[in-house]
Amino acid sequence: MAHFRKIPVVIEASQWWHHGDHPAVRPAPLPDGTIPERGWIETLEGPHTVPPGDWIITGVAGEHYPCKPHIFSQTYEPADEGTAAKE
Repeated sequence: MAHFRKIPVVIEASQWWHHGDHPAVRPAPLPDGTIPERGWIETLEGPHTVPPGDWIITGVAGEHYPCKPHIFSQTYEPADEGTAAKE
């Protein structure tokens, strides 16, 4: 099997803790209401629930998707504010 390295790209991301933290996350629906401590996000792969602490990433095509904190910390590092403007 071949090996590949992820192409370095600067992303936008914010950690979600509660409703109002990110415009793409809305209350998680239930048949009789909502799950107050969970969010709900539409992704290219379909809807996902978002627990507090997940990161919401804006992809290269403007899409949004959640990422677990342990995966985010192993995959991403802070970038300089000016880096995104250069790309």
